[in-house]
Formats: sequence, structure tokens, C-alpha cells
Amino acid sequence: MRILFLTHRLPYAPNRGDRNRAYHLLKAMSQFATVTLFSFVHDDEEASHVGEVPFATRVVTTRVSRWRNLVAGFLRLATRRPLTHSLLHAPGMQAMLARIVHDDKPDVVVAFCSGMARYALEPPLAGLPLVIDMVDVDSAKWRQLASKSRGPLGWIYGREARTLSAFEAKAARAAFITLVVNERERSLLERQAADTTIQVMQNGIDLETFRPAEDGTADPVVVFCGVMDYAPNVEGVLWFGHHVWPIVKKARPDAVFHIVGSSPTRAIRRLAAADASIRVIGSVPMVQPYLNAAAVAVAPLRMSRGIQTKVLEALAAGLPVVVTPTVMEGLPPESLPGCLMADDADAFAGALVQLLNESAKLRRARADKARLTGLGWEEQTRPLSDILARAIWYR
Repeated sequence: MRILFLTHRLPYAPNRGDRNRAYHLLKAMSQFATVTLFSFVHDDEEASHVGEVPFATRVVTTRVSRWRNLVAGFLRLATRRPLTHSLLHAPGMQAMLARIVHDDKPDVVVAFCSGMARYALEPPLAGLPLVIDMVDVDSAKWRQLASKSRGPLGWIYGREARTLSAFEAKAARAAFITLVVNERERSLLERQAADTTIQVMQNGIDLETFRPAEDGTADPVVVFCGVMDYAPNVEGVLWFGHHVWPIVKKARPDAVFHIVGSSPTRAIRRLAAADASIRVIGSVPMVQPYLNAAAVAVAPLRMSRGIQTKVLEALAAGLPVVVTPTVMEGLPPESLPGCLMADDADAFAGALVQLLNESAKLRRARADKARLTGLGWEEQTRPLSDILARAIWYR
């Protein structure tokens, strides 16, 4: 089987949620097929890792220009084209795809996310068997952002929700099957495209990598891990820092909050500058040492799509996690016993203080209530070979 895998980020290492899923899909597909990877790269740092992509037989990349694409996108705001599609574009990429098809025509195309599904519907890939991993229903994220924004930005977010929703339905109808990460996303997509085949393929977790080495720390360290220029992460951490953390500090003046993740925004850095107990760690090669040094993890997102893998990683590392209802709703049922859910600032702070006041042994016992054994990536991706074989046969 020959697979062409289209990704919007280079899956060279599982160091962020979208890259993590693409990495493990690539790994799984390489076990039963030859895979050509076509990927965008966004900056010099990402481009420097092209030679580190594992599992693919061939890797083809092209660079996107954020500023040029932003200008192009804003010039097309009067059209029905999603801004997402303008941002994920590089001149000459159709010619690159044509060469790939000419050199080694794929049996099936796997498009990762709605932004890359666009290219599977256009020449030279149009008409080839197609499987889309939508991951999340991105239009729902933009709809959430629109509901919390005012003025021109709110209008842009609302427009993106409408145009992307229409495209998601079109893409799902063109695909043999569309994958999403949980039942919540499937229900959303079914409402947009009821006459399509949609299957849940949950995010997994590398249990061995995150398995804790010790019994837990007594230090009152709270940790959040996530890409820190991603709007839902930024909004959630700012809400936590401004409204929850002051309440926690009154009860536990010795508590420390670590924000671990790449590209922290100015607002995140200002949050830390104003409070010495908040530390912005920034980008790290591996998050495990910071999870191992923490007592509790938090996922204070108030806008959440899909599965928050950061929660599964924290649980696997032996940390109980305080989460919002929207995060809890997207988690697999097996993980829920290791989490405490809280909505408003007082309840969130109360749950966090409760955990900080417990012994390290009791906190570990709470985390261990999560039944993660069946949530490994190998188990989650096992259906891929059958799905892709049926996509080719169906044609």
C-alpha cells in the first residue's frame, strides 16, 4: 500500500498536541505501508528538523509565509474561502504534489486536519481515495472564539466558523471516512454533514514515556503544559492566573505555578512578571521532568475541542488534574477518576488547594484511579490498516 500523508506541521517529534497525533499516525501507517509525507514548515526551527522525521519513506516539505498569507487571507475576506486555507498555503505546492503523484502514485491520501483536506479535493489529488483525520471540528473552535470576542475580531472569527463549517461538510462528503478524536466531535460533524461516515479514533498516550519514576513530590508545584500562543491555552491560563491563582495563594502562600510550553505570548509573560510565584518555563525538549517535579496539573481551558492530551500525560505521570467542564467533556471515560472538575474560579481554586493539602501518596493514588492501560497509541491506531484498505477497495 502506498500512502500520501498531508500534514500542516512537520511530525518530527511529539512535542505538541497536533504534531503528536500526526507523529503516531505516521508511525502506525509505516508498519503496513510505504508513506510519502508532504508537510508544511513554518519557521527555521521547524525546517531544521526535516531530517529527523521518522517512519516516512519520503519527506517533501514547503515553507509557508505567515505574513504574506495573512495579507492574502484578509484580501479574500469578501469571499467564501476560509482564512485557514489562506494561512496554509505555499506557492508552487500543487506542482510539488504533481511530481509526487507522477513519481509514485499513492493508493490513498490521508489528509490531517481540515486545512490539508483542501488539497486532497483539488488537482492533482482530486479523485484519489481519501481518508481525512479531521481531529477536531475546527469551525466549532472559531464559533467559541467569536462568542467571546467583540468588534472586527469577533466578525472575523464568526466568518471563519461559517466558511470552515461549510468546507468541513464538503470534505467529509468527499472522503471515504472522516476520523475525529471523540464522540463530542463526531456529533458536531454529523450535524454539519449527516450523510457521511465518521469514526472516532481517540488520541493515545505513550504510557512508558510518562510513567513516573518516584512516588511524587511534596513541593506545592502546580503545572500547566501546552503551546502558549494557542488562543484557548492563553485565554485559559490568563483566567487561571488572574482569577484562580490569587485565591490559591491566600490558602497556600508557598505554592508555585509553572507554565511549560513554547511561544509564550506577551500577556503570559506579563502575568509571570507581576507575580514571582508564576514562572514561565517556555519551550522544553521534554515535559516529563516538569511533570515529575509537580504535585498537581491544571487544565483551566474554557474553550476546548477534542481530547486534551496534556491531561492524559499528567495522569500517566502520576498527577491528579483539575479541569474545567469543557475539558472533562472531551476526555475518555477511563481517565475521569483521576480528575477533579470545577467551573468557576472559587471552585477551581478550592479543588486545587484540596489536592495541594493532601500527601504526595494520596495524590498519586488519585491519579492512579485513571485507567490508562488501554489508551496507548498502538491500541488507538490499530484500526488504521483496515480503514485504509477499505478506502482503496471501495473505489
